[in-house]
Amino acid sequence: MDWYGENKRSFVWRESQEPYKIWLSEVILQQTRTAQGLPYYNRFLSEFPTLKDLATASEDEVLKLWQGLGDYSRARNLHFTAKYIHRELNGVFPNTFDSLLQLKGVGDYTASAIASICFEIPQAVVDGNVFRFLSRYFGILTPINSNTAHREFKKKAQDLMGKSHPGTFNQAMMEFGSLQCTPKKPKCQSCPFAESCIAFKQNKTMSLPVKISRTKSRKRFFNYLVIKDQRDHYLFEKRTAKGIWYNLYQFPLLESKTTLKSKQALFAHPDFPKEFHLNLSEIKLWNTEPIIHKLSHQKLVVSFWKIEAKDKLNNAQSKAAINELAVPIVIQNFMEKFF
Repeated sequence: MDWYGENKRSFVWRESQEPYKIWLSEVILQQTRTAQGLPYYNRFLSEFPTLKDLATASEDEVLKLWQGLGDYSRARNLHFTAKYIHRELNGVFPNTFDSLLQLKGVGDYTASAIASICFEIPQAVVDGNVFRFLSRYFGILTPINSNTAHREFKKKAQDLMGKSHPGTFNQAMMEFGSLQCTPKKPKCQSCPFAESCIAFKQNKTMSLPVKISRTKSRKRFFNYLVIKDQRDHYLFEKRTAKGIWYNLYQFPLLESKTTLKSKQALFAHPDFPKEFHLNLSEIKLWNTEPIIHKLSHQKLVVSFWKIEAKDKLNNAQSKAAINELAVPIVIQNFMEKFF
């Protein structure tokens, strides 16, 4: 905490102990670098300054604002929980660790952060930074993504935590891992714990923490049909299939077993709309090389097909209307170049 007092970065969420603001920052930063997450945090607070504002917004509004952060289940859970607190708890944020854990999308890490920072409850947080620092300092060989790791590291952090200022302790631990005990090129020479750090003394800094290698990512082939009618309107639909990008909007999608390289191959796809066979004036592949989009457990090979219809299409939307909808980042990148 002494190190933290001298070295901590200045962030807007550190100026508050309001549960809504702390919760919002923790959800955004769960899987996002601080530099990327800060603009989103500011935009959310500008658009939804209170929990009630977030609770009364539509899901489409929330997803649109979240666009580009990935893992949209975080945004849906954020919105669901805001509505629950607003409607069922009269807008009052839960103030115990156990009650925080009952909220949708709030796990041990987020509940510990809110409990300690907002309510001075001594619950230690364990995130990637804390895993790394503790693993190196104590020479812990337990893989951090094993089934038993969280319990072991949580207990270690809990044992180190004093009874006073638990929020400061947690933020200090995370900040130390983020700035000092970094994944690559840790600043061991200036580390105040170097003399007693097992990894440093045994020259194991770069081999800790241990992580189990996971199975290879699944490879999928996406073909987006960018179908424009004579009014310069496009077919656009909400993705209702469970899984990635649920409830986001997209161009009609055909998933294939391999990359489709010709319009004949596209026509041969069993799900290609039969009504378009006689109603097309142009069809061609927009990107000659597939776009590779990597997710945590999936690798998408994406093709966009530029298609022009001869007539007006029912349910087609204008570019302006489409630009207001929440879309996956791969479609957003395409639209910025295509539109």
